[in-house]
Amino acid sequence: MARSALKPIACANCGVYELCYSVGGDTDLSMLDAIVKSRKMVKRGDFLYQTGKPFRTIFAIRGGSVKTSILAGDGRVQVTGFHVAGKVLGLDAIATSQYNCEAMALEPTAVCEIPVSRLDELSKEFPDLHYKMIKIMSQEILDNRELMLLLGKMSAEERMAAYLLSMSQGLEKSGASATQFNLSMSRSDIGNYLGMAEETVCRILTRFQDDGLITTQRRKITLNDLDRLRAVAHRR
Repeated sequence: MARSALKPIACANCGVYELCYSVGGDTDLSMLDAIVKSRKMVKRGDFLYQTGKPFRTIFAIRGGSVKTSILAGDGRVQVTGFHVAGKVLGLDAIATSQYNCEAMALEPTAVCEIPVSRLDELSKEFPDLHYKMIKIMSQEILDNRELMLLLGKMSAEERMAAYLLSMSQGLEKSGASATQFNLSMSRSDIGNYLGMAEETVCRILTRFQDDGLITTQRRKITLNDLDRLRAVAHRR
């Protein structure tokens, strides 16, 4: 996605909206500054955070996309997720007080930075803030568990279909198109995430296109038939 094409999502479609709403409500949007430290652009290839760094900030993606990954015990890099507008990053660092993975922008990406210390301070004035935080974390856990269950015992084609549908649903929640979007991640990274070779990723995408399920043009992809993709992935 080009920088000029980046369109940040509305606050109401963001994963941390309930936190900001708890403080500012719908009558005083200026109070959102009490939650958000800064809004900034992250260049493609730059890190939001890296493994082992102190946990000080939660990031909400307003536009663009981010890849998270970890270094496995055998020295290989394992992609753990792709995150689009509306997603919240960094919550998994709460338990250890340091980031447990690295998060890298896949394209020019707009984020809101939310200092953890500020949330702790504001929770004294707004008691339901901690509950809203737990609710956000719970949703992230449910989303991750659902995807892992879907991918666990699937064939390569089923995994790819489930992945495309997951991307579609995430973008739809953020107010973006559910059927037309950019695959900002490389085919190699997709394969790493789904547990298949890059060649397999390319072959399946070509097969899906030949069958009319999708249309690809470089990194742009159009989902032509969501119902058939759901059938491939055995999803309702």
